Parts: sequence; structure tokens; C-alpha cells
Amino acid sequence: MQNTSVFSTPEQILNQLQIDENMVVADFGCGSGFFAIPMAKKVTDGIVYALDVIKDSLEAVESKAKLEGISNIKTIHCNLEILGSSKLGDESVNLVLTRNILFQSQKKVEVLKEARRVLKSKASLVLIEWVPGSPLAPKEGWLISKEQARQLAEKEGFSLDKELDLDNQHYGLVFKK
Repeated sequence: MQNTSVFSTPEQILNQLQIDENMVVADFGCGSGFFAIPMAKKVTDGIVYALDVIKDSLEAVESKAKLEGISNIKTIHCNLEILGSSKLGDESVNLVLTRNILFQSQKKVEVLKEARRVLKSKASLVLIEWVPGSPLAPKEGWLISKEQARQLAEKEGFSLDKELDLDNQHYGLVFKK
């Protein structure tokens, strides 16, 4: 059943994922920590890598984490469109989460290749993107439909695991490596 609220909360989304307290998670395009902060509260014995191309966003994540007494977030300044730029080791991550970043890139394949590189075998890739044409979706950028996202991820070697129950502005797909 589709969630009809304007936006799903990070907690509503994270509760639909299999997350253990000792996981290593990468939040690709973390912004100001919308997911990184609540994720860090779930992986209390693990680590959250918050990655973004905008340094101010990473500083905001660090400030919020400090205010909330969270010490298991590490920020990384990088361009996810460049393979290896995340500085994360090959097959070192249990879950990669991307939220509203593919629509901002004309190099979607490169972002997915970087996710595949860092993910362990059988690990999860979570893609959350705007529904093209939805009332609040951006008018700028390169929006991608759920079917296009599925095909792109499958072409990069991922297999669809499940769909997330989100608000009517976004879709969410969980893939396995």
C-alpha cells in the first residue's frame, strides 16, 4: 500500500530495510544528513560513511552528529561520478543508500559502478528517486523512471530484491549485488 503522506521519513524508510547494528553503510549524496544521522543511530556498533560533493553539506552532517552525540559517522568529500573517488575499499560496505542523486547526474552508470565496487557480495543497494512528473519533483535535472532505474541497475549486475513503500513523490528499489 502506497504511503500517501507528502514525504516518507527516513525512519519509515529505514524500518523497511534489513539493518544490523554492526553494519557498514555508505550514504551516497548524503546532503545535510537526512539519512546519515538516523542511520548512524541504527548501526550503533557499525559505521556510516556520509559522502557528498558539496563540502558545506558534509560540515552540516558533522555538526548535527556532534550535537546529537553521534560518533560513528565519517564524512568523505568526493565526486561519485568518478570510479574510486569514494576512497572506500572494494567490497567493504554492507549497504549503499542513494536518495535523489541519480536525477542530478548524467553519469548514472558511473555512480552505480562505484556502489557496486564498494558493496560486499549479496549486499544491498537502495535507490530512492523522484517519480517523474509528480507534483513536487524537480523540473531541472535528468529524472529517471522506476523502470529505467531498475533496468540500469540490472545492467550493472544488480538484481531487484524488493520495492519500498514510499510517499507518492518517490519510488524506492532495493537491489542485491
